[in-house]
Amino acid sequence: MIVLDPGHNGGNASHPAEINKQVSVGNGRKACDTTGTSTPDGYSEHAFTWDLSNRLAKLLREDGAEVALTRESDSGVGPCITERAATGKRVDADAALSIHGDGADASGYGFHVIAPLPVGGNKAIVDESLRLGRAIRDAYRAGTGMPYSTYLGEDGLDQRDDLGGLNLATVPKVFIECGNMQNPGDAAKMSSASFRQRMAEALAKGLENYFG
Repeated sequence: MIVLDPGHNGGNASHPAEINKQVSVGNGRKACDTTGTSTPDGYSEHAFTWDLSNRLAKLLREDGAEVALTRESDSGVGPCITERAATGKRVDADAALSIHGDGADASGYGFHVIAPLPVGGNKAIVDESLRLGRAIRDAYRAGTGMPYSTYLGEDGLDQRDDLGGLNLATVPKVFIECGNMQNPGDAAKMSSASFRQRMAEALAKGLENYFG
């Protein structure tokens, strides 16, 4: 079983009280969820992650994998990062991938994968998450041709202890920032349906390599 976690949700912006509710992230408290970013032309991160996650889910299911998504539509609210992290355990997943688009300074470009640092109960999955992260990074780079991030991480890989989705994970899990939505070049790729299909195929290959 693979969990795909499409970042944010289409109804978040209109429900600030719900998504700003503070929740425990293992080493502090953060907002339940956020609204995400968008391209300069207005293509939202929540729509991007929903589309890409469904493309990836279709490919994985065609290959015989069981797949669960952390949200059921792109018009709801949340779920909170705590609920997203708990999905892996609830469905007895073997791995989880959280899909995002970054909102960094427009001068930065490229993608990076984020793996967890040890925080409380996630220590047992840190090494496997790093292995998953490397498999996703390598396949995404090979399949899309996108460069490693110029502004975060090293060789397309970063480790963090401030993301509740990783701090609270109980199965191997990583985030991928598929590109910088504020950068014109990355935004053009992320706004393209055909390029999102390439992204999905690359991510499917990364998961295949991880399990293989």
